[in-house]
Amino acid sequence: MLSLVLPKGSLEKATFELFDAADLTVRRGSDRDYRASVDDPRIDRVRVLRPQEIPTYLEQGLFDLGITGRDWITETQADVVSLGELKYSKATSNPVRVIMAVPNDAPWQSVEDLPEGVRISTEFPALTERFLTEHGVKARVVPSYGATEAKVPDIVDAIVDLTETGSSLRKNGLRILDTLLVSYTELVANREAYEDPNKRAAMEDIALLLQGAIRARGNVLLKLNVPDAQLQDVLSIMPSLSSPTVTRLAGGEMHAVESVVAKHGVNTLIPAIKAAGGCDILEIPISKIVD
Repeated sequence: MLSLVLPKGSLEKATFELFDAADLTVRRGSDRDYRASVDDPRIDRVRVLRPQEIPTYLEQGLFDLGITGRDWITETQADVVSLGELKYSKATSNPVRVIMAVPNDAPWQSVEDLPEGVRISTEFPALTERFLTEHGVKARVVPSYGATEAKVPDIVDAIVDLTETGSSLRKNGLRILDTLLVSYTELVANREAYEDPNKRAAMEDIALLLQGAIRARGNVLLKLNVPDAQLQDVLSIMPSLSSPTVTRLAGGEMHAVESVVAKHGVNTLIPAIKAAGGCDILEIPISKIVD
């Protein structure tokens, strides 16, 4: 039913892992194959292409649904429909930023300080030009096709580039002058395809599964039994998404308690629950959490 396009490159591994967690496993012959498949009746064609190209291909109707970054949607100004942010990136769950960076010893403290004719290298020439125009800066924008940080200061005076952690900037002796855009990965659709009720329903199903897989990350399900007399002591230290589920057991004065909790910190939570009176404690991985 749907044609799907996924990003190749830095987001590729994280995207495939997310689809696998959502039970939408992407299969292809090799890492170099641009054709793939998903064993799901809602998806009949899959391609793996550069994220820079995906917004334009979606706008043109070459695909129904795809994943790319808000940065490339903004750069291309493609007219697509967003089905929501997918809060993951190549290294963390944090957004990436499109930033302007200059050498540590550069005299400029803001974008307005940049002199006329300053040379700026970037993979986002259209976004950069619009940003500079807004700030009244006349610059020479030089398109970059990789290794942008390495071009300062020998080839250009400044760069506009993506950063997630800032480590590459620091390694290359650069500091951030300004942030042009904060960008999450997004699930986006061709506008005409989205207006088709059947295709929209399929798109929303896929979005639900992907968001559920993301929400489950970093969480586990704790199940335990607790005597009636210690129930309130256990509940007082038991975190949850909303509130723990408590069920009276068939025999004896016991209750079963279960709750979704953060994986981080469970190493101290389980001993505390045990000390408060909990027993038969199980920690169970979660693949999806759907509201």
